[in-house]
Amino acid sequence: MSTHEDSLPVAATATHTVGVGPHPLPWPEGEHYDPELLANGDRRNVLDRYRYWRREAIVADLDLFRHPLDVAIENFEHDFNIGSVVRSANAFGVGHVHIVGRRRWNRRGAMVTDRYQHVLHHPTSADLAAWAKENGKSIVAVDNTPGAIPIEHAELPRDCLMVFGQEGPGVSPETLAVAEFVTGISQFGSTRSINVGAAAAVAMHTWIMRHADIPRTLASPGGPGPAIGPAFP
Repeated sequence: MSTHEDSLPVAATATHTVGVGPHPLPWPEGEHYDPELLANGDRRNVLDRYRYWRREAIVADLDLFRHPLDVAIENFEHDFNIGSVVRSANAFGVGHVHIVGRRRWNRRGAMVTDRYQHVLHHPTSADLAAWAKENGKSIVAVDNTPGAIPIEHAELPRDCLMVFGQEGPGVSPETLAVAEFVTGISQFGSTRSINVGAAAAVAMHTWIMRHADIPRTLASPGGPGPAIGPAFP
């Protein structure tokens, strides 16, 4: 059953409140509905189609159409960008999020989206590489290093595991050593690099443009949504 821990702080004004209030009677039937949410309202940051659903039901439904893209981010210095990367991974339907290094990470920027993702931990780059090999994923490091292939021209594999480094040092030498290739985002201004969270969103969306089945119009609100029906009709 969902609890208030799944919810974001309620931002209310005189004309707008996040989410929906209690569901009027009679309540809809189905195992995917959460009686607590039906009774008290649903203030979570989820698509309208998932209103009043149990968190486990949402995860099960998302699992039906997640992409074969995984992302990993190194966590050797408790980087505050990790939460932002996780939120983008949720938005783009990424299969797994991998945390490399320290197990504990700053979840604030995730805006609770980590609860709907499969988050895996690997102590070292070698552990990540072993997982990738076992699961048929090609590791691609995303870093603006000399000789990196511009992501605009890179042949991103469908079964891809993109790895992002820390803010500042970038992808570690250990991870660069196990990557099939390194790709970078073309820049045209004076700054040496863009924020890791922003870079991850750009890289993931580039993969989406190459491999995802994108509809001609966006659903409302928030994007194309699932390509197939719910697991709990």
